Amino acid sequence: MPEVGTGVDKLPVTVDIGGCHMTGQRVKGISPDQAVRALTEGIEACTHCRPDSELGVLD
Repeated sequence: MPEVGTGVDKLPVTVDIGGCHMTGQRVKGISPDQAVRALTEGIEACTHCRPDSELGVLD
């Protein structure tokens, strides 16, 4: 689930695992494949729920 920023573009700012306590109202659901793609394209992983570890995408 990416959390999108505010503004005209509303680009993703973090990737979170569903149910993360840090997600706000600007969260949209995505598939695991989309989450992996977002993480590999440079979208930050949430430091609380660590979707990069959950999905096996580590630097």
